[in-house]
Amino acid sequence: MSDRFYVTSPIYYVNDVPHIGHAYSTIISDVLAREARLRGREVYFLTGTDEHGQKIEQAAKAKNETPKAYADKISGEFKRLWDYFDITYDRFIRTTDFDHETGVQKAFEIMLKNGDIYKGDFEGRYCVSCETFWSDSQLLEGGACPDCGKPTELLKEENYFFRMSAYQDRLLKWYESDENLILPRSRRNEVIRFVQGGLEDLSITRTTFEWGIKLPKSADDPKHVIYVWLDALMNYVTALGWGTDEKNTRFWSNATHVIGKDILRFHAIYWPAFLMSLNLALPKRIAAHGWWTRDGAKMSKSKGNVINPREVADAYGLEQFRYFMLRDVPFGQDGDFAQKALIDRINSDLANDLGNLLNRLLGMAEKYFALNIKAVNLPRFGEEKKQIDALIASLDPLFEALQLHRYLEELWKIFAIGNKAINDFKPWEKMKDAKADQVAELLVFIANLLAKGATLLSPIMPKNADLIAKALGIAINAPTRKALIDQGGWIASFALKAQEPLFERVDSLRLAEAPTATSAANEKSGLITIDEFKKIEMKVGLVAEAKKIEKSDKLLLLKVDLGEGKPRQIVSGIGEFYAPEALVGTQVCVVTNLKPAKLMGYESNGMVLAAKDENGLRLARPDAAVANGTPIK
Repeated sequence: MSDRFYVTSPIYYVNDVPHIGHAYSTIISDVLAREARLRGREVYFLTGTDEHGQKIEQAAKAKNETPKAYADKISGEFKRLWDYFDITYDRFIRTTDFDHETGVQKAFEIMLKNGDIYKGDFEGRYCVSCETFWSDSQLLEGGACPDCGKPTELLKEENYFFRMSAYQDRLLKWYESDENLILPRSRRNEVIRFVQGGLEDLSITRTTFEWGIKLPKSADDPKHVIYVWLDALMNYVTALGWGTDEKNTRFWSNATHVIGKDILRFHAIYWPAFLMSLNLALPKRIAAHGWWTRDGAKMSKSKGNVINPREVADAYGLEQFRYFMLRDVPFGQDGDFAQKALIDRINSDLANDLGNLLNRLLGMAEKYFALNIKAVNLPRFGEEKKQIDALIASLDPLFEALQLHRYLEELWKIFAIGNKAINDFKPWEKMKDAKADQVAELLVFIANLLAKGATLLSPIMPKNADLIAKALGIAINAPTRKALIDQGGWIASFALKAQEPLFERVDSLRLAEAPTATSAANEKSGLITIDEFKKIEMKVGLVAEAKKIEKSDKLLLLKVDLGEGKPRQIVSGIGEFYAPEALVGTQVCVVTNLKPAKLMGYESNGMVLAAKDENGLRLARPDAAVANGTPIK
């Protein structure tokens, strides 16, 4: 692992104020930056705004403002929100910054000199909203843009072109170099298929508007401005000083881009081709997340259901908001924002599981030991310690793959071990039996468990993690992580401090609900939208283990390999129709994104699909073997 780490959020287009999707990208980037710092790495974190282009020029004109004044206003909205959200960026770049414009002009000069740029005429369909040219074969019915669905316009103008077609083979070779280069991996396959279909040369200048970076003087062609994607993408290196002072370019050797899936093509195809032309290193990872909907419907200003992230943070708590967004949605999939789901996470995961565990520790420690607890060793909790060590060992691969929902799911199992230990050990009874040393041992075990958990939670919920650490009398920093996590250390004594409850329970909705006329009509008819269907995640898995659950004729306890590295535990009511031994080694179809449920005391993390009629029950299966974890669509 490199000692340096460079992470970038997208630079956000200033055609409108920030929404929940922008917040999601930036929070993920912030989590990556914080985690790298916690490991003692040298980190540079970039965010900012993309401010040139025809769309901005038109939006400014509609408001009777100059493009720069309009961009200043919207860019300021983004920066103020990230500061309010305590986003730990090192630079907030604007594509109107002088050093950026200088770097873009230098890139154009180099590409022109090495033969990758040439002048020609372009005629085709152009989407102003997406700032993208489209061929006739790519357009929707009626000439609409395939990305946003808005009308395109026919353009004919003189352009400079980048020889994208010259880089097709090199790009394909690059994609094959690392299967984790593009995350999630399914997106990598999409990009490969697109490039294999053939690349056309790319228009990189425009002459029909003025709001953009002018060509360098050496080009001697003042009527052209550099087209938005060459301009915007170059921010990732100009922000580090490329083309000007070079002071931070050492970070470029280990770059991770966090983006939305709608701009993956530009980052995974155009951007590396530009870098190849400039003879610069390529990014180490491009991570493309999904979109956010609200109550199953795509957000739009016309529907009145756009979510203001600051309003959510003010209503429910900033870190509660961060936790919900990262815990509730698998990275790469679309997520649905529903207040009831957020409230469930706050009350169940945060207040009940984590907050209550800290409260129980502090309450007993104060009552029995005046907040000072000590235990030289923890012989009674050897098995629990092994479980915790195993859970911690499983977290790094999940974090590296950006499966943050699984990271948090596994992390919360550590807190569950703590709550179970208290319930099973019954320290209040031990105190009656004059076994204070055993109670102290339990509390030291719980304190250690919380110290490790808070350290691992810190990148996601930094302020609450620090409050836990303060109550435990420790600090969360790189040495703490090294000692408790990397080296598996356990602390022998704690001088605890009283702490107010971390999380208050939420009893009702705190924000106005979005309009639901369409949802109500669909519910009445029994229909669901395609967006609602897309929320269901189904995969093929191999039954690795199966056994009957005692005292139940129907329930089987299955361990199903879904390609996640560790089999999922699923409780299935198929025991009347299938013997456990007949299932082992066979494939089944599983709904994988159900909330965990407990049946007969066993946690179930999925649902096996089957069909049942008067002739009995039959499992849904692929008609031929496929790789474990293959999505069902």
